[in-house]
Amino acid sequence: MTDTIVETPEEEAEETGLGEDDRLKPEFIEQVVATLDDGNSDSTRDLVGRLHPADIADLFEQIDADRRGDLALAVAEILDGEVLAEMNDFVRERLVDELENAQVADLAAALDTDDAVAIIEDMEVEDQREVLRALEPDDRAAIEEALGYPEETAGRLMQRELVAVHENMTVGDVIDYLRDQTELTTDFLEIFVVDPAHRPVGTCALSWILRTPRNFAIADVMKREQTLIPVDMDQEEVALKFQKYGLVSAAVIDASGRLVGMITVDDIVDIIAEEAGEDILRLSGAGEGDINEPIGEAYSSRVRWLVANLGTALVASGIIALFGAAIEEMVALAVLMPIVASIGGNAGTQTMAVAVRALAINELTRSNTWRTIRHELAVAILNGATIAVLIGIGAGLVFSNPALGGVIAVAMLVNIIVAGMAGVFVPVTLERMGQDPAVASSVFVTMITDSMGFFAFLGLAVAAGLVG
Repeated sequence: MTDTIVETPEEEAEETGLGEDDRLKPEFIEQVVATLDDGNSDSTRDLVGRLHPADIADLFEQIDADRRGDLALAVAEILDGEVLAEMNDFVRERLVDELENAQVADLAAALDTDDAVAIIEDMEVEDQREVLRALEPDDRAAIEEALGYPEETAGRLMQRELVAVHENMTVGDVIDYLRDQTELTTDFLEIFVVDPAHRPVGTCALSWILRTPRNFAIADVMKREQTLIPVDMDQEEVALKFQKYGLVSAAVIDASGRLVGMITVDDIVDIIAEEAGEDILRLSGAGEGDINEPIGEAYSSRVRWLVANLGTALVASGIIALFGAAIEEMVALAVLMPIVASIGGNAGTQTMAVAVRALAINELTRSNTWRTIRHELAVAILNGATIAVLIGIGAGLVFSNPALGGVIAVAMLVNIIVAGMAGVFVPVTLERMGQDPAVASSVFVTMITDSMGFFAFLGLAVAAGLVG
């Protein structure tokens, strides 16, 4: 009797080059690079062939850019469309540029429409045309149709490979249809039911079909309530619908209501992560914020926000200049000014982050804007009072000047309240104007909190007679 050896997850990870955290081990990457340097393609292919497509994509992202072409040549036999679909956009774009158009066409033909579009859409127009000409007519038509929709819409995101049956069929008819039609997609969990005009009228899970007698009409088994996605809907709105209604898949319809594709939850997971990351990076003015982004693009996307911040800083500096004589007379004012502005800025950033997120996921709408403002005002008053008491007592003791402590306490309270209001009003106003609040909010909020902080503190100091 032969003993069966069962590998533990740790041993399996060791064999595939992954650590216990399912990340590629540095020594494994070094080993792959060493085989590339030696020109030993067989060894490279043997090492990389053990990896999951997502881990192969990670490998391409982690090695130096000038070695990616050599790696692609060495593992050409296992470099399929699934690997490219998992790859970082910038890395994939550069790698596709190094592949022959015929190779790109072969990879695209093996993928679902949405993944094929992701590979082809960033290519040069002439290369796109050459790749499309090399595809089968049906594949080419589907991809060309997808490319005709705006970026980041359901039309680009959807896949055309789905199963649709007529509502007048029985469960037995559907089962026979699924078995007989060899060209149907093999990866699906839900069947769409359509009327004679090919408009979706319901959905039916595979589990329901398998557990229902053959003579039952599919119209009696299907679920009529469904969420339909217009083909031009923004992908962020699509993600919100999946999140709100707990969808696994959803039908995509054109302007006439006809079924043209479907979107599945695995694509939505990527979209949710992408949109969340974009909003965070926009708040910081970091552009794409991708370590694989070309230096020129990273520079141009970040420098404009630094220039904008420079402009807002000059506004704050102008306010300080108005009180130059007062600052010269009392050095303590210069010591305490940054504290007022800094705390106000942090308070504004907190509220702004909450507001931008709420706008992004449709929690903050026209119907509850004033309730949100009142909520944030209450929070700002409580936070401001707490910080004001602490800084007031501290400044009064350190500088042996109770009046100075009172001035900075009042200034701090005023600035935190203003920061709280700005953190809501600025994103909401930008959103009402049709602008992305995640992009420009931070510049305006920072200007307001810095300027108001300096003006309130220095103005109160003069008004209280601390300086002449």
